[in-house]
Amino acid sequence: MAQPAASPAAEPAPDNNPRPAAPVPITVPSPHDDHHHHLVDRRDTPRGRAWEPERARSHPEPMDGVATKLVTGEAGYVLEDVPHVSDYLPDLPTYPNPLQDNPAYSVVKQYFVDPDDTVCQKIVVHKGGARGNHFRRAGPRQRVYFESDEVHACIVTCGGLCPGLNTVIREIVCGLYDMYGVTKILGIQGGYRGFYARNTINLTPKCVNDVHKRGGTILGSSRGGHDTTKIVDSIQDRGINQIYVIGGDGTQRGAGVIFEEVRRRGLKVSVAGIPKTIDNDIPVIDKSFGFDTAVEEAQRAINAAHVEAVSAENGIGLVKLMGRHSGFIAQYATLASRDVDCCLIPESPFYLEGEGGLLRYIEKRLKDNGHMVIVVAEGAGQKLIAETMQSIGKDASGNELLLDVGLWLSQKINEYFKKTKMTINLKYIDPTYMIRAIPSNASDNVYCTLLAHSVVHGAMAGYTGFTIGQRITEKQNRVSITDRMWARLLSSTNQPSFLCNKVIEEAKKEHERAAQLLDGSPSHRKVEEKVASSKSSGKK
Repeated sequence: MAQPAASPAAEPAPDNNPRPAAPVPITVPSPHDDHHHHLVDRRDTPRGRAWEPERARSHPEPMDGVATKLVTGEAGYVLEDVPHVSDYLPDLPTYPNPLQDNPAYSVVKQYFVDPDDTVCQKIVVHKGGARGNHFRRAGPRQRVYFESDEVHACIVTCGGLCPGLNTVIREIVCGLYDMYGVTKILGIQGGYRGFYARNTINLTPKCVNDVHKRGGTILGSSRGGHDTTKIVDSIQDRGINQIYVIGGDGTQRGAGVIFEEVRRRGLKVSVAGIPKTIDNDIPVIDKSFGFDTAVEEAQRAINAAHVEAVSAENGIGLVKLMGRHSGFIAQYATLASRDVDCCLIPESPFYLEGEGGLLRYIEKRLKDNGHMVIVVAEGAGQKLIAETMQSIGKDASGNELLLDVGLWLSQKINEYFKKTKMTINLKYIDPTYMIRAIPSNASDNVYCTLLAHSVVHGAMAGYTGFTIGQRITEKQNRVSITDRMWARLLSSTNQPSFLCNKVIEEAKKEHERAAQLLDGSPSHRKVEEKVASSKSSGKK
């Protein structure tokens, strides 16, 4: 379930000649096909199927008889389309969009998104280069596939907490009520298992009015509990026909499985996702909600570490921030803070001992400045830790449980300076759960509204098996240690890169490979093969 979707604020020009035409039919992809589908806008985007991390989609096997719809054009243009309920229910009626009578939208210059509107995957292009992959733009359509009275929607939140969850819930509810006149909305409590445990609450604008001021999720959350048959049975029994799923990659993979089962049963049900990850590591999506809030709140912990460090002899403030596989929070918090002397992230390996190692750098920094602040992402240094400790398994969502790099690093630093007989005062701060549990800030609140309204527009227009998001990137987001942003961080902290030449060359090759993929070529191997096949057929 994945598609980039568009913002309601950037809608196309008014259509003076309303057309009853429904959105272009879209072929549903195989659950094993890792090809992305996107509804996109300059800022928002729904993606095709539930997205998966790059590591989980190396050799997908297509489902027999299920083809991916691609539209090709001049200069390498490729449109990757979005699943739609009309793909398997071709005779569905359409209805005028209620927004045409909504006073709030009467002043909007660009009223409905044109069926031909697309957004280019690559923002920066080279002169004479191919235009590359495009995705459908999100936003309100002129014709919808659900009448307001027939809609029975539900919302579920799964996985860990993240700032903005309640804001998304609130804006989906208010968007359905205020824009489309939908009054039947259920909140599924306790994650996926709430579907078959029959734990639900009725959601109305009144009951969600102030929830954005609270952290966490009013619906509760959990990991695991995904039983596809029981979930779809419950959906069918309750008469639910729009499902809004808020969660991370495991949650969205589960939503993709639900979408496939719904399609198999021939149910008129739209499955739509809002991806949630505080780490900002979602593939195909540039930015996830809650990230700005996390960076802002991380500043408090860094500031406390700095105060502790400067107030003691050879003081060291060590702060562990979130970032299992991507160090975006650590990177941006470091750049914003200006008090950090060293930032360690999963994408940039480091070593402890010897010349050029972390411990020698700490010693030098203390001798020069008398204090030091270190920021480490939770996924950093896991290979180093694994050399002395065993892995501790996986959580209920299938995520690998990480060893505590903060405690481990604290121990190694204390051991080193004990050997050198140099006095240090180390303070370790772990604000992880404090950051996850706070309400979203102003920036994230605005973004949550954009995502929620866009996902509602997509579901009402009959799109299904998609995830909403902002713009597009090639794959699971990870910090590039060969680009200018990381160079800015190294310049800001004056830390060494801790990288050997081999690692640097490998990083450059990976960066060049990713750049080539974005340079007008299709976003995925299967898409590339299909495009090549269609061109070959055309020549014949």
